[in-house]
Amino acid sequence: MPTPTTRLARSSALVTILALAGLSLIAISTTKSSALRARVPDAYYWIPSLQSLPFSSSDNSDASLTRVSEANVDVSAIQSPLARRKANATIVMLARNSDVDGVVQSVRDMEDRFNRWHGYPWTFLNDEVFSEDFKRRVSNLISSPVEFGTVPREHWVQPDWIDETRASASRDQMKQENVIYGDSLSYRNMCRFNSGFFFRHPLLQKYRYYWRVEPDVHFHCDTRFDPFLFMADNSKTYGFTITMYEFARTIETLWDAVKEFSRLHPEHLAPDNALRFLSDDGGQTYNLCHFWSNFEIADMDLWRSPAYMEFFEFLDKKGGFYYERWGDAPVHSIAAALFSKREQIHFFREIGYEHNPYMHCPAEEDLWERGRCSCKPQQSFDYNGYSCLAKWDAVAAR
Repeated sequence: MPTPTTRLARSSALVTILALAGLSLIAISTTKSSALRARVPDAYYWIPSLQSLPFSSSDNSDASLTRVSEANVDVSAIQSPLARRKANATIVMLARNSDVDGVVQSVRDMEDRFNRWHGYPWTFLNDEVFSEDFKRRVSNLISSPVEFGTVPREHWVQPDWIDETRASASRDQMKQENVIYGDSLSYRNMCRFNSGFFFRHPLLQKYRYYWRVEPDVHFHCDTRFDPFLFMADNSKTYGFTITMYEFARTIETLWDAVKEFSRLHPEHLAPDNALRFLSDDGGQTYNLCHFWSNFEIADMDLWRSPAYMEFFEFLDKKGGFYYERWGDAPVHSIAAALFSKREQIHFFREIGYEHNPYMHCPAEEDLWERGRCSCKPQQSFDYNGYSCLAKWDAVAAR
């Protein structure tokens, strides 16, 4: 039986050989500690001895790394957690203290399915100060940097120039009509914040890309590739997993405002944009299609651009966030579709994602197997009658 000294020598030798192969472990231990598991992918633990290391002494380059895990794992993906190149990006979540159980669920899934291989920082925002219990429970799950911030009051409350009598009457009417969140002022504050202010928060100023995550969501597949680097390397501005139709009652005058802005600022419309995703008649009417924004991977330079900043200010002055119930999903979707080229918008079909009651699950068998997905493709929302993915497919394929 090997002595502790022998085991330590073998571990040290393994680290040395991995280093010679062009790899650099963030941390190493002679035991499978939880701290080590948070930093080193599972694929490395199965190597039983130095004799079975998957490279030869004659070639110690990364290219010679031919097998470090089971056959269904992509080698390039295995190398990603140790890669030195990362995008300037963060995972961002807007949450309340009372959401902590759902936040823990989402963070656990996100860390297990994506971030344990990539180590991107998290940014949590709240319209109130985060409790110590919230910060403790969330931080305990994350090995990368974590920051907690409070939303400035002026970015959250209903502006004083809004006619409260008119806004209140609208909320009461929507409540009578059973419109979802129709009577909620806080929901309207959130939609306005996500539409025009989150990317201005001091904690996000140092980042360019973000992945929006919400409480109580599920990630059903391993994401070993880096979506942020994919966005950066391919000049993508907006990424999504689920599309659907908006409730017409909540945005009755939004498209009129969009058309008015477009007439005033034609210079902001991108050539070869994705207008056909939004309208079936050349822009006369809105077909209600949008990207579901509780999942979005996007370039904040899009939101910080003069085109979007002017667009948001124009919409904000119309008062539709409060006189109606304009959501950040149609606002973001319309802007991304009009101010970006259609090729800059990307459907992340590999990422299995669920926000009750809807789910996207990869339909392609190779993607499903490679991602070790736990979802059922036949239950995916992709081509449900309420989904707009078929419209997006037609636009993207043109």
